[in-house]
Amino acid sequence: MANLNKHNPPVTLKAVAKHLGLTPGTVSSVLNNSPACRSVPGHTRNRIFAAARELDYKPNFLARALRVKRTYTIGVIAAEIGDPYGSLVISGIERYLREKDFFYLTMVHRHEKELLECHSRLLLERGVEGLITIDTSIARALPLPTVAVAGRRTVEGVTNIVIDHRTAVRDALQHLIELGHRDIAFMKGPETSSDAEDRWNCILGVARELDICIRPDLNVEMNDPDGRAVLTPENGYSFALELLARNRPFTALFAYNDNSAIAAVRVFHDAGLRVPQDVSVIGFDDIQAATYTSPTLTTVRQPLKKMGEIAASTLLDRIADRGEYVPEIAIQPQFVVRQSTGPAPTHRPQPTRSRARRGRFPAPPAP
Repeated sequence: MANLNKHNPPVTLKAVAKHLGLTPGTVSSVLNNSPACRSVPGHTRNRIFAAARELDYKPNFLARALRVKRTYTIGVIAAEIGDPYGSLVISGIERYLREKDFFYLTMVHRHEKELLECHSRLLLERGVEGLITIDTSIARALPLPTVAVAGRRTVEGVTNIVIDHRTAVRDALQHLIELGHRDIAFMKGPETSSDAEDRWNCILGVARELDICIRPDLNVEMNDPDGRAVLTPENGYSFALELLARNRPFTALFAYNDNSAIAAVRVFHDAGLRVPQDVSVIGFDDIQAATYTSPTLTTVRQPLKKMGEIAASTLLDRIADRGEYVPEIAIQPQFVVRQSTGPAPTHRPQPTRSRARRGRFPAPPAP
């Protein structure tokens, strides 16, 4: 490998300029899309891009950063990594930044305040030019341009990318009302999740408007003993079991997210209840698994990749001082009707508790 690098050194910007008979400054302005490139004729810009591809020119970002005193790097702070919600948002961030030749560093805080403070400081020390947070409540203004995806607090200088919870909740509850459901159970998000409070307040408000009675005995708040907000089906299984254990009849469930809805479907199946014939289930997010469950999941779709792209675009605009600062960008949800919801049953079958297993989410059956 050393000999290969020695005999095939990387093509420099000066080499591209010499090949074209242009000055390095002209080539640099075009390849870096600087304001100066506007004065370069279109046919010349096309020649430069074609030569860069032909010669396999790759910019030296370290040299560029030292020269212009910029890192072209942003920090991404997430509650978790690898969960369906965060991974889709990060995918959108990555796709946009890659097109703009920006890098990103990702750090995870798991809702630990000390870890959040430490990681924020480390990112600043590494010279990031801005920050994007995911499912993270920011308590104070940060010294860099910041965009929060699903941040629930209004903080000076922070742009929040938020879903329109009221529209999402109204679509879901109106759907259940039209199907004849009146006894509706709710799985409320954990305190550590940024969306939980806003979404629950919207549920309370829309329920009053639709004359839906919110009964405390049909609500379960999914506060994980370890303080985690990520709710895999395994995490949500015990909370769905808790609802059944209360022995209060309901014909529909509106879950906090798709993972908890998937867990509930499994719990109901284990208890001898059919979805949607005996109980309807609605999720939230429209993660990929929602289309592969049996039955497929009715849910509120959040355009998570798009939200990541909007967050990255907004942040780069703020770094470049383009456009006006806005404190909030509301994203419209889409209600997706699939197989997990149906008409309210005329009778209420009792669950068979012997089939519902307490404890951890059961493993899939062996082949």
